[in-house]
Amino acid sequence: MKIALAQMNSGIVPEENARQLCELIADSAAAGAVMIFTPEMSGLLDRDRSRAKAAIRGESDDAVLAAVRSEAQKAGIWVQLGSLAISDPGNPDAKWSNRSYLINPRGEITARYDKIHLFDVDLGGEESQRESSAYAGGRDAVVASIPEATLGMSICYDLRFPGLYEALTNAGADILSVPAAFTVPTGKAHWEILLRARAIEAGAFVVAAAQYGRHEDGRSTYGHSMVVDPWGKILLDMGEGTGLGFCDLDCSQVGAVRSRIPAVANRQNFALPAMVQ
Repeated sequence: MKIALAQMNSGIVPEENARQLCELIADSAAAGAVMIFTPEMSGLLDRDRSRAKAAIRGESDDAVLAAVRSEAQKAGIWVQLGSLAISDPGNPDAKWSNRSYLINPRGEITARYDKIHLFDVDLGGEESQRESSAYAGGRDAVVASIPEATLGMSICYDLRFPGLYEALTNAGADILSVPAAFTVPTGKAHWEILLRARAIEAGAFVVAAAQYGRHEDGRSTYGHSMVVDPWGKILLDMGEGTGLGFCDLDCSQVGAVRSRIPAVANRQNFALPAMVQ
C-alpha cells in the first residue's frame, strides 16, 4: 500500500492552508498513493488564542475540512487529516477540540478522534504551553478500517502515553497514526525514540506526519515526518523542509513480526502494586 506524508508549515490563514492541503492531496493521488497523512493542526497553527478564535469554526462550517473532503473525492484518495481546531457552535464559550479526521475517497468522514492528552508543559526557558486552557481533551480511543489494514488514531502528545497504543492494538490496529507539531527541543530529544518504541511494542506500523519550521505565529516545529515498520526500522525520515514523502507499506509484516515476538498476544492483566510499609 503506497502512502504519502505531508510535511507542512501551516500558518494563521485557514484558506491558505486549505489551498496547500488540496495541492498535496492531488499530487499524492497523481503519484499513485492510496492514502495521504497530514500533520496536527493542518488547517490553522496559531498560538494567539484571541486571533485564532476568529478563524475557528464548527465542523459543518469549517472551510478547510470542506475543501479537503472535496479534494479527496476529486482525487479518489483516502485522507487522514491530522487535526483541525474545531469549535462547538452551540456553545461559544466551550473549549475547542483538537480533532483528527479519516476521510474516504468519496469525501465522507469515516472516523473522528479528539486528542486525549493535551500538551501542558514547561520546558524551562525554551517553551511553556497550556493546550488545556483552550482545548477540551477527548475521552474515546478510535480505530477505523482503511485499505488493507486497521488504523489506530492519535495526535502528537498522545505519543508519550503507551497505554493508548496498547488499547488501539488490542482493538485490532496494525497502523498507528501520530500527526504532530512537535517542538524543536522535544523533537531532537524524543521524537524518533518514542515513534520507534511505539512501533516495536505494538508490532505495528507508525505513520507520523509533522509540522516543520518557523511558523507565522512565532513557534518552531521539528519536522522529521516518519514511517516506522513493526520491527522498529525507519522506512522514511523526511528531515527538514516541507513537501511530500512516499512509502510502501507491506501490511503482512505486522502478522510476521507479531508471530516472531507475540508481545500483543502475551499481554497480561495484573493487580496494581500495593504500598509496602
